[in-house]
Parts: sequence; C-alpha cells; structure tokens
Amino acid sequence: MEKQEPIVLASRQISGHFNQATMISRRKQQYPVGNSLYQYLYHFGRYSNIPLVYDDLLRFVGALPYEDPTGVETLWLTVMYPPEEQRKLCEDLISIYTALKIGGDTPLHQHLTVDRIDFGEFGNSRPFRIKITNQFNDNSDYFYVKIADSSRIFGLELEHILSPNRMNYLVNGNTLIEDHIAGVPGDAFLREYLDNPELNKVRIAKEFTKFNERCFIRLLGDMRSVNYVVDITPDFEEVQYRVRPIDFDQQSYEGQGRIYLSYNFRSNRKITKLSFNSLNRQTISQYAEEERSQMARRAASEQRRLSAILKIMKRSTICPDEHVKLLGRELDEMHKTDKFKHITTMGEMTAEHICHVLNMPDLKY
Repeated sequence: MEKQEPIVLASRQISGHFNQATMISRRKQQYPVGNSLYQYLYHFGRYSNIPLVYDDLLRFVGALPYEDPTGVETLWLTVMYPPEEQRKLCEDLISIYTALKIGGDTPLHQHLTVDRIDFGEFGNSRPFRIKITNQFNDNSDYFYVKIADSSRIFGLELEHILSPNRMNYLVNGNTLIEDHIAGVPGDAFLREYLDNPELNKVRIAKEFTKFNERCFIRLLGDMRSVNYVVDITPDFEEVQYRVRPIDFDQQSYEGQGRIYLSYNFRSNRKITKLSFNSLNRQTISQYAEEERSQMARRAASEQRRLSAILKIMKRSTICPDEHVKLLGRELDEMHKTDKFKHITTMGEMTAEHICHVLNMPDLKY
C-alpha cells in the first residue's frame, strides 16, 4: 500500500476553501441501542444496573441560567425539583456516581451530596451535568447523564480503543452515564491561551494536527472548539498538551467528509492558522504518520475488541442512507480510490476507513 498524504493536506487540496465546512444546522436523529450492542456492553463491563434516571431528571419545575465563575451566563440551566423528588433523585445520582467511580454502592459514599444539577438543552443528547461534592473537604466532581444513543456509544468505544485516552461510562436502558473529561474548553483555550507569549506554539500545533488526524480516521465529526478540551500538563522542561474530544454525538453520522476535519470549522480558525504557520509540510507529514502508527498499534493490541464493535456497527443503522452514499464518494475523492462508494452502511464505512488508512487489511469486521 502506498504511503498516504496526511489527511489535513489532502483535504486542503480538495476542498479549496479550507475553513468553510457547512455547519450542522439540525439535531442528529437518535438511534436506539440494539441487542447486539447491549451484549457487547455487558461483556466489556459497560452495562450496569444503575437507576434509570434520565426521564426523571426531565421533570424539573424551575430553571435558572448557570453563570460561570466569572459571572458570565452560559448555555447551561441549573434546574430544580420538588423536595420529595429531589431527595429520591439525589439518592439515585449518588448511587450512579459510586457505580461509575468504584463499581457499586459502598458505605464510603455517605458523605457525598448532589450540589447542583444543570441541564443542556443545546446538545443532541440534551445532557444533565451533575455536581457531586464531598462534605468532608468540599472537593467536587462531575458526571453527565445523557440519552443512550448507539452512535454516541460507538464513538465512546472507538475513542477508548484507538486514542491514548481512556473513557469511563456506563449504560442501562435509555440512560447513558459519562465521566467528566477534565481540561480547558477548546473555545476558552483559543480565546485565553493562544496569544500567551509563553505558549509553546509548536507543541499545541503538533497536538492539534494529531487530534485532527485521529478524528478523521475513525470518522468523529463536528469537532468545533466547544466540543473538545485541551489537557495541559506541566512536564520537567516543557508544558505538554493533549486535545481530547468531549462530544461523540457525530460519530459516523454526517455525509460531508469535511465535517470530520476539525481544521475546517470557523471556530478553529485561529489554531488552524497557528498550525500552518508553525509547522511545515514535512513536519505535518511526520506528526500524521506518528499518529497513524500509534493508532495501528492500539488497534492491533485491542484487535478482538475493535473487531467486535466494528461488526456491530456494520449491522447497525446510525445515519440516513444518503449520508452513506455522499461520504463514500467524498472519501474516494480524498483517498484517490474507488473502495468506498459501494459501501451501504456507515458502520462498514468506518471500519473500511480505519483499515484503509491504518493499513490493516487483516482486521476482521
């Protein structure tokens, strides 16, 4: 197989107008979790008999705009419930938190309390953000309650298998529980950190390039700046950065190939410009090849698990048929091949794209 050009460079040649990806203007359709996926979740420890609280959380009776620590209103609403429902909800939410963190109920959780419940009407998953506080030391932690959607779960699993990040989540019925992913929100990082003279521009450009490559290979779309965080870690000489997705709603859903390239979104324009100013073509190729090699190693070490999830994806409906046809044509154009246009499901498209880019023809799906 020929060595491929980095996706960000190839797409730049094809798209012509690099920052003009069509914005996603409507909510993604929800796709239920099928029996095969439930069996997979049970086998790999993702299923848990947690309380089914999502519908209960929707029955709030009041809401106030949540303000961030600087006093600026956000898109989140802090919601309130009648006293009796509040008590029952808090018990269930603390039980869920201990299942997520420890694996089940324990007397050690009795000092925990639900400090706040926020609702995000803006998201496809209409998430609830739960703030849990330790009453002994006032330390707080967060987790999210969302609608269990099959494409979102596929996205979480592929992130866990193919990225350097470990994902912690649980599923029961229509309730999906996701652990909080710590980091500076992407929009805040671009606004508050990017012009800092102490920022290591080459390092953040490298990480954003690898992040873009990683998302495209496994077809995770809509990586606008509000949908990822930047994890900043001081090292012995320099500061290390890692860009992590926090929204998996658009896993293998859209038909436009450019939706899967984070460089194409207007909200990422500043980091895109910085990256191309800081890295030359040869260096971009190097970092892209590094990421592909690392993804291939992860895929090989988790081949059984990856094959299992891709087989289920292949048989699942996770997007409209017209999206599959459009994306097949665009991937053929981007990769200068004809192997994608005849594919009939988005799950098979994802599997074939991973095999093609990572040069893994023996991966069974």
